[in-house]
Amino acid sequence: MSPRFLALGAALTVLAGVSLASCGAPNAKGAADSQHKVAVKASKHPSALVPWRASAASSILPGDILIADSHNNRMLLVTPQKKIVWQFPGPGQPTPLLDDDDVFFGPHFDEIITNEEGDNVIAIVNFKTRKVVWTYGHAGVAGTSPGYLNTPDDAFLYDKPQGQLITVADIKNQRILFIDRKTHKIVKQYGVTGLYQVNPPTSYAAPNGDFPAPNGGMLITQIGGNDAIWLDKNGKVLRTIHFPSNLYYPSDANFTPQGNIICAFYTKPGAVVIMSPQGKVLWRYSPSSGPGALNQPSLAVQLKNGLVLLNDDYNDRIIVINPKTNQIVWQYGHTGVPGSAPGYLDIPDGLDILPAGVVPGGRNPVGGHLWSYPGNGY
Repeated sequence: MSPRFLALGAALTVLAGVSLASCGAPNAKGAADSQHKVAVKASKHPSALVPWRASAASSILPGDILIADSHNNRMLLVTPQKKIVWQFPGPGQPTPLLDDDDVFFGPHFDEIITNEEGDNVIAIVNFKTRKVVWTYGHAGVAGTSPGYLNTPDDAFLYDKPQGQLITVADIKNQRILFIDRKTHKIVKQYGVTGLYQVNPPTSYAAPNGDFPAPNGGMLITQIGGNDAIWLDKNGKVLRTIHFPSNLYYPSDANFTPQGNIICAFYTKPGAVVIMSPQGKVLWRYSPSSGPGALNQPSLAVQLKNGLVLLNDDYNDRIIVINPKTNQIVWQYGHTGVPGSAPGYLDIPDGLDILPAGVVPGGRNPVGGHLWSYPGNGY
């Protein structure tokens, strides 16, 4: 997602949210009340690092947006009303991040995992304490040996019966890694290290996406193949989705709520398509000019309301598009104007959703993510 493969390149506001019960969140009432009491008590001290309930959903967004503001080396959590309610590092604090390319909540919404693509590191941040609690890779050093990465993309954290597991697309090493969080050991790998070849499931050509799929599977995006490979939990190819031949550089294909595949194209002008698993184009957005034109978008997701949320990286904005009208109906950031002040972004390169009613930093049950499917521990 940053120029990967082609080139590498405010005080805390405590937001009072709606009750968990009214939002239908899965948390038990007692746990919710306990978290709320902690938040209310700590909110008397503005410097306290406390969780709060995500804001109420709007007609456009189902909750707050977690943003990887990569060239500001920070993470932001922004409400549908465009208010920053949390950031990492904290205001005025030095950042331990360098090119945080993606940000995804962990299975319980108490941690965030990010891949620092240009620095060859994966990091896990505790949401409540704002501390880096786990890393993998050697900062600034690419490699193929255990403990090394080369242009990591889309790191995900899963809960499994045998312990927490991290997956990552290790682009220039031509592989997908499965890493045991506790031992730091690689427990499984898809692809042959260093072999750039379109021959799944044996080998891959610049895989830059490894998104969760139903029933413990995975959806791998190949830059070199201009396709997405749907694998089952054992790594067997279920389907290959070939993208239109007049588009190139697919980025981070993932599933829509309807079971289709949505993918951004990291080009200028950029594009987004939604395709059926059988390979039929259901929707395409690719204006060549004007305010709606995209500039190297790297991740697009379809929300349950049918709207499409994406980070338009080099336009320095996060936007929501209505596919029925192809109009932008929400935007955070100033088009083509990088900055770090409230309302500004500098190459936002990843996003996730914090659903309304969920307590970030709390030990929530697994589920409720954009990427949650039965049996995959996310």
